Amino acid sequence: MIVSETTERFNFIAMKIDVITSNPEVMGGAVVFRGTRVPVETLFDHIEDGISIDEFLEGYPSVSRSQVEQVLDLAAEIFSSGRYKQLYEGLAG
Repeated sequence: MIVSETTERFNFIAMKIDVITSNPEVMGGAVVFRGTRVPVETLFDHIEDGISIDEFLEGYPSVSRSQVEQVLDLAAEIFSSGRYKQLYEGLAG
């Protein structure tokens, strides 16, 4: 059961990570929505400022609603699973 849950969680995260990318030659290596130059951080800045998802999408038409939903799902999974420290260590290492 634990192996199955771990495999399912890994597959879920792997699918969601595909919607983002980071390249040192694009936006200084910031994590962006794949196929765009829009940093994922911009989405969270907008949410923090009380700007709706619809307004974000109007301002950044190169980002799809599906991409936003997948990033939010990924964030929820990472922070609700308690695995964010492992993710951070993996990115920093």
